[in-house]
Amino acid sequence: MSLTRREIREKALQSLFQLSANEDLTPEVAMQQALISSNELADEVETVLVPEYLDLLVKGVSENQLTIDEEVQKYLENWSMERLAKTDVVIMRIAIFEMLYVPDVPAKVALNEALEITKLYSDEKSRKFVNGVLANIVNNLEKKEAE
Repeated sequence: MSLTRREIREKALQSLFQLSANEDLTPEVAMQQALISSNELADEVETVLVPEYLDLLVKGVSENQLTIDEEVQKYLENWSMERLAKTDVVIMRIAIFEMLYVPDVPAKVALNEALEITKLYSDEKSRKFVNGVLANIVNNLEKKEAE
């Protein structure tokens, strides 16, 4: 089963969402569950090969969550992370991780991918919110690169 990067990002969303809801879950188990749930052979398969990029995203977001959340918090006026929809938070975490830690993914690509995934898993209001936060981060990253 070969997945596109977008599909991997969706599996990362599912995995990280599970991890945020269940502290006893490990990243490995969450990734397996996300992958097996979409596999037609789910009843016959106990484990599947985890794509390298999925492993990078899930573990990278998990390990850098505090730094990523601090980045998001800078752009939340009169809001706290706890008040945001969990799905939107996870989508932003994945995009920010890619922007900050994955050199072969341009920041604008990470932003665009986040918006496409938000269209699938959230509503228009969420998409605008996610776009606002991530666009600010992209602009700041571009300013830093220009300096």
